[in-house]
Amino acid sequence: MIEVKNLVKQYGKKRAVDDVTFTVNKGEILGFLGPNGAGKSTTMNIITGYLSATSGTVTINGHEILDDPVNAKKSIGYLPELPPLYLDMTVKDYLDFVYDLNKAKLPRNQHIQEICELVKITDVYNRLIKNLSKGYRQRVGIAQALIGNPEVLILDEPTVGLDPKQIIEIRNLIKELGKKHTVILSSHILSEVQAVCERVIVINNGKLVADDTPDNLSKDMSTDHTLTVRVEGPEDEIYKLLTKIPNMVSVQALGEKENGGVYDFSVEAKKGEDIRREVFKRLAARNWPILSMRTNQLTLEDIFLQLTSEDKSNGGAK
Repeated sequence: MIEVKNLVKQYGKKRAVDDVTFTVNKGEILGFLGPNGAGKSTTMNIITGYLSATSGTVTINGHEILDDPVNAKKSIGYLPELPPLYLDMTVKDYLDFVYDLNKAKLPRNQHIQEICELVKITDVYNRLIKNLSKGYRQRVGIAQALIGNPEVLILDEPTVGLDPKQIIEIRNLIKELGKKHTVILSSHILSEVQAVCERVIVINNGKLVADDTPDNLSKDMSTDHTLTVRVEGPEDEIYKLLTKIPNMVSVQALGEKENGGVYDFSVEAKKGEDIRREVFKRLAARNWPILSMRTNQLTLEDIFLQLTSEDKSNGGAK
């Protein structure tokens, strides 16, 4: 659906984007991450056609963004960090205006009403945008990106400035949009990216430094492959049972954690082996309740900090 190949953007002696190559598959929700000044926004602006590249190509749905910008942009719906809203318009007038601007071909009233129902703004359809809350304004911004039913949605910080309830609502909306659209999501809220995105790209100092699923990045970068299991039952017997599980490397008793015979155990499996189901099956067979089981793998925030720290970069730009 999107193919970025050998992308370079040069400002004088500064390379903001340095030979970046990646693809985004149809129907995928991709998280696009990078610290301030890393080249993330520049890359997104080139993909959307707002900036031209020094060299390299961007192809959207078979159309190269510079050679065939009209057809390429028809495939893109874009929500910038600051939505391009006209505050003195009503929601209805604004969406009508965007419909005309995009030269949309779908039945106007039906199309706009379907979008309003999807993003849940029908109850503010006739209100002035300047009188709407931040959350509703973000929804109107997403609505304008959906006019014309583009196959690709590019959302830059869609939840910035929202309260926790609004963030959850927009997050759920993005998941819903991902069922029918290819989505690129840029966000500084890493828990949001981890919850919504199937794949993550990290850019730092203009270079692509990671491209994989959050789980695979965590497994590849983590040096700790242990589980911490909290179990209610006889400590010695639980310990013996855990040591007999196939592919187990080591078991360490961490002592009593709650009154009434609740104990923590640190268990390490062979690299690449997932023993969680077998742990559950064997403990359940003995009627010893598992009260919690957590991995000690890196979070997306840990991964991001490792990938974008100065000692990981060439020259250490801040």
